[in-house]
Amino acid sequence: MRPCQHVAEAVLALPAHRVRRVAVDGVDGAGKTHFADALGMELSARGATVIRVSADGFLNPPRTRHRRGRDSPEGFYRDSFDYGRMVRLLLDPLSPGGNGEYIREVYDVRREREVRRLPELAQDDAILVFDGIFTHRDELRRYWDYSVWLEVPFDISIPRAAQRGVGNPDPRSPKNRRYIDGQKLYMAECHPRERATVVIDNADLTNPVLLT
Repeated sequence: MRPCQHVAEAVLALPAHRVRRVAVDGVDGAGKTHFADALGMELSARGATVIRVSADGFLNPPRTRHRRGRDSPEGFYRDSFDYGRMVRLLLDPLSPGGNGEYIREVYDVRREREVRRLPELAQDDAILVFDGIFTHRDELRRYWDYSVWLEVPFDISIPRAAQRGVGNPDPRSPKNRRYIDGQKLYMAECHPRERATVVIDNADLTNPVLLT
């Protein structure tokens, strides 16, 4: 069984009387979007209603993201996302006791500007598939009913991320210090590998391997 199918079956086995919330975490270039898209399609093919959201829709503007300096690892880890609005507009409404009325994004990173989206109403048995870095942070971990950590070494993830414009393809480049050291800070503080429900080796996008 492919890891994506394994995760889909585990998620579908969760109680369906409320929105089930799934996070896909990993370093930049780990393949989070690719895996989350595949998971969403797998769940949809099995009859589920999927709410597909990316953390990038809750990025802070550059003045906030870079307030500690454009090369700051701590700034990358602590200032990249607007967690207040992510929780208030997306995660709380889709959690037990929430009203189910959510907003899927507030920021367009490609255009580097705020966006306004109308609220959407989730079906009671919908599944949120959320991908993004740092999703096992202390303030977010309680929101996930199921979570995935994609294990990929930096010598693979950094060139992969550079193909879509994040950093330099050389993992040793000083331009990557922000991303690598920021991720190391996150791992040291939050231990996402241990917090995740499952760990998947995603070094080979075409052949992911379930580790735990």
